[in-house]
Amino acid sequence: MNPDIKKLNLGCGKFPKKGYINLDVDKDAKADIIHNLDNYPWPLPDSQFEIIEMDHILEHLADIRQTLNEIERILANNGQVIIKVPHFSRGFTHWDHKHGFDVSFPLYFKKDISGGFQNLSLKHVNTKLIWFGQPEYKKKYLNRVSFFSGKILGYIFDLIGNLNHYFTSRILCYYVGGYDEIEFIFYKK
Repeated sequence: MNPDIKKLNLGCGKFPKKGYINLDVDKDAKADIIHNLDNYPWPLPDSQFEIIEMDHILEHLADIRQTLNEIERILANNGQVIIKVPHFSRGFTHWDHKHGFDVSFPLYFKKDISGGFQNLSLKHVNTKLIWFGQPEYKKKYLNRVSFFSGKILGYIFDLIGNLNHYFTSRILCYYVGGYDEIEFIFYKK
């Protein structure tokens, strides 16, 4: 990876990413910056970051619109933001989740959808459903057989589930026990 690229990991927790500026609210996290993302504006410069990652953070924040405004503010032109959130079929398994998400989230960035994020210059690039998400947690808590079985099934269910996101979200997810997460990729035009 190019060390000159400015990268930000929002909500790093105990899993900071090498080569990134890591931010978290928890003082015990392995973060470079301690800040509550529900407090705006964020203590980050405008148009600074070429890559921003949010891994299972957006669902914990109170104001998605303000959060996206801040992401757009700190993201460099042509920068990329990668957001992972729980799929609604598994999304409310944590007591602190404030929002559920499905594959329709990017629709709200289109100009002709009411109630969306039309004022933002973030453009949707890709959506990916992930059945066996957050493997670093699972490896810690599952035995080896369960972990590797889940990983193999994840490859199969990801392949099938990403053929048609809407079919998977509405029907298939109930037959495979739900999908762990959705990854959305946007860029700033």
